[in-house]
Amino acid sequence: MNALELKGISKSFGRNQVLFGVDFALRPGEIHAIMGENGAGKSTLMNIVYGNLKPDGGEIYINGQKTAINHVLDAQNLGICFVHQEIALCQDATVAENIFMSQIGRGGKYNLKTLAAKAKEILDPLSSKPIDPYEIVERLPISSQQVVEIAKAISNNCRILILDEPTSSLSGAEAEALHQMIHRLRENGIGIIYISHRMSDIFEQCDRVSVLRDGHMVATYNVSEVSVQQLVNDMAGREVDMLYPEKAADLHREESNVVLDVRGLEDAAGKFHEINFRLYQGEVLGFAGLLGAGRSEIMKGIVGLRKLKGGEVLFQGKNIVGMRTKDIFDSGLVMLPEDRKKQGLFLDMNIRQNTVATYLSEITKNGIIDRKKERELTQSRIERMNIRCVGSDQIVRSLSGGNQQKVLVAKTLAKKPEIVIMDEPTRGVDVGAKAEIHRLLRDLTHEGVSVILVSSELNEVIGMCDRVELIDGSGTIVKEVLGDEINSDTIMYYISDAYRYEQSNREVSINE
Repeated sequence: MNALELKGISKSFGRNQVLFGVDFALRPGEIHAIMGENGAGKSTLMNIVYGNLKPDGGEIYINGQKTAINHVLDAQNLGICFVHQEIALCQDATVAENIFMSQIGRGGKYNLKTLAAKAKEILDPLSSKPIDPYEIVERLPISSQQVVEIAKAISNNCRILILDEPTSSLSGAEAEALHQMIHRLRENGIGIIYISHRMSDIFEQCDRVSVLRDGHMVATYNVSEVSVQQLVNDMAGREVDMLYPEKAADLHREESNVVLDVRGLEDAAGKFHEINFRLYQGEVLGFAGLLGAGRSEIMKGIVGLRKLKGGEVLFQGKNIVGMRTKDIFDSGLVMLPEDRKKQGLFLDMNIRQNTVATYLSEITKNGIIDRKKERELTQSRIERMNIRCVGSDQIVRSLSGGNQQKVLVAKTLAKKPEIVIMDEPTRGVDVGAKAEIHRLLRDLTHEGVSVILVSSELNEVIGMCDRVELIDGSGTIVKEVLGDEINSDTIMYYISDAYRYEQSNREVSINE
């Protein structure tokens, strides 16, 4: 008997039909992946299961019994829990209060000390770094907030657990801890729906995988019997070249081609130290480091979004430290931020308004917006980024997470920059969209634009970057690699601080 079975589920938003007679089955005690390009209907389908949306047609069965799920509370009472891709925690409450929010919300008094003790029991197996149950959620990094989201779901005695991109903001150790927890839940008979664009997660953690394309369920496979290429082709509905674009053959690393020169950059809060590097015209320079190493903080320091203790950032012949971020962007050095929801997009505005927001001066005259230029600029970016939408007037919040990311890329590149810093540009996007973004970045370098790429995906760093700066746990660049040295062994050796222990052991041997 299936823990969950969907038969003929359909759903439309106005004239836009997003699900067409979808069938799906989840067995008890299995991890069943759902894959699909951004906008394929994955989130809509899961929101129907969780009671956030009502289907226009079809039937839902729980343990063989036909069931109506009209509200989220109905789903929760049936043991269905949903961890969304976007963080949905109460930011000004403690970790413990968030984990047990549903119990608190039913009224009556509660003892925070008791809640904190229970929260700790759930959190400790999940996180490699202790998370204080008394800490206010707003003060936690994104990775820790994701762990709290998962702990919140686990606390609700769930029998069906939906995980939407659960490892997108987690470090390797946190992801491993999560996977161990998921497998323990599976052993206890809990059925897990695992939505992810990461092939490694699918093939290493899941039992079966189903593929959605344009609102249709096109295939279901045993993971052991399907190839990566088959899944990619099923998602796209065509043959997709998964190779990274060819790297630059000759970068001409000469003094005359230096476009950015960072010297002795020091963070006022001590997050990074003595950052020195040069960026050359037309190259992709990668920054690799474990979560918390300070990669994003370095980028924010460069564009004036973080207070510095010292150092210089030389761009266009002058030191831009102390300049306003807007002036830095206007001069041709732009940045795509890591957190699209808080730092990148106006979620309640439409695609058109978001795309032109940073460069209104390009489409205005005497303070009046030229609507024709605005439409033309937006439409060209929608087409270039292949944003799935009903039109440029669609509200960004209503887009899938991956299409929101595409809008953010379009917004960042609405005006051709001289240098673009891309902080996790492909987080939460499907393999087809990743390939599009990778090609776009390489095309920019062919046009003379220089790119700084910050990514937690090692394959992306290896496949895209011409050079890579390696940052260790202390927030210091300890090695620069290029050519054949850009490989996983070398990168992990330095960013994991393994080189320190080998050096320490060598010193001990010499002293002996």
